[in-house]
Amino acid sequence: MRIGMLGAGTIAQAIARHAIRHGHEVVLSNSRGPGSLAPLVEELGTLASAGTPAEATAADLVVLAVGWPQIRDVAARLPHLDGTVVIDATNQFEALPPHPRIADLGDLTGSEYVASLLPGARVVKAFNSLFAQYIAPDPRHEAGRQVLFLAGDDTDAKNTVIGLTSAFGFAPVDLGSLREGGRLMQLGGPLSGLHALKQD
Repeated sequence: MRIGMLGAGTIAQAIARHAIRHGHEVVLSNSRGPGSLAPLVEELGTLASAGTPAEATAADLVVLAVGWPQIRDVAARLPHLDGTVVIDATNQFEALPPHPRIADLGDLTGSEYVASLLPGARVVKAFNSLFAQYIAPDPRHEAGRQVLFLAGDDTDAKNTVIGLTSAFGFAPVDLGSLREGGRLMQLGGPLSGLHALKQD
């Protein structure tokens, strides 16, 4: 699979490393341009490349891992994502800790809002409820596999993400729709920041 990364920070790099270890090609992008990613691409090896955000979204699957304040601008610059599976790994932090401020989206969940900015995309919420230090290492532990909550409105898209992340070693748990499941996972929800292992 060819996986495009919108963002190249801690979360994006952690997911990219899992993908590369399992033989997938990764196209990284950020707001500063492909040249700024040359050292990271060299470190990641031959399965990694750098491109523009538009080039990253031409991949088979896309991971959105940019800061919340940048999402609207990033989305506005993208081509129409007709049927593309997009993993939304964002959280609606208008300002980060130690003085966090959560965006007020009214009745919408964070991923419903993201989906509204990406017409045609099949959005699956995942990775947002885990701290980076639980995403980066091998998710398979002696006591079990790291649980990965996910939610989405498209069953086939969720199955794609479940298959991919299961291969990485995670234990995906489907929570349902972006509205119901997304509300459980997003900031302030009961599963946000919950780190659990599933025994096999």
